Amino acid sequence: MAVLVGFSGSLRKGSFNAALLRAAGAMMPVGSRLEMMSIAAFPLYNGDDEAAHGIPAEVTALKDAIAAADGLLIATPEYNNSIPGVTKNALDWLTRPPADIPRVFAGKPVAVIGASPGGFGTILSQNAWLPVLRTLGAELWTGGRLMVSRAGSVFDADGAIVDARTSDSLRQFVEGFAAFAQAGSMRVI
Repeated sequence: MAVLVGFSGSLRKGSFNAALLRAAGAMMPVGSRLEMMSIAAFPLYNGDDEAAHGIPAEVTALKDAIAAADGLLIATPEYNNSIPGVTKNALDWLTRPPADIPRVFAGKPVAVIGASPGGFGTILSQNAWLPVLRTLGAELWTGGRLMVSRAGSVFDADGAIVDARTSDSLRQFVEGFAAFAQAGSMRVI
């Protein structure tokens, strides 16, 4: 049984990436689960604020959840051909203090998915995540890529996937990543 933590890199109420993450949670293999968390309450990172007030409780909660999980699933939008600022801000907070990086990310199976209204999905955002996650020592799952393009036609008004091909691809992706994450947790034991 794999226990994954996931968060969406979009704060928008009708976010395609939040919908994609919810769909991934619903497609988890039997015995596995995806705990969806939010970065919406994370303040902008400021070293002075960290020194004065410490790590915000919302950040600590996500860090602890990632550390305890078998893997991390990030649903990333693509803004201006790269990583969204709010998602990078979340990673910046999650790596504070630097002494926590090994506990949270080292050897942690991580996968990135994304949805975009554009024609290329989130290929550039996902590519931009690779050096960041490698720097943190994460174990990137490369068994598949999931980049949903033209997301407006893939999701209905309630955020449900209405495209069978995308649904099948997502199911295969989460099954593969859950197996990878579970195998990773077995290696650690």
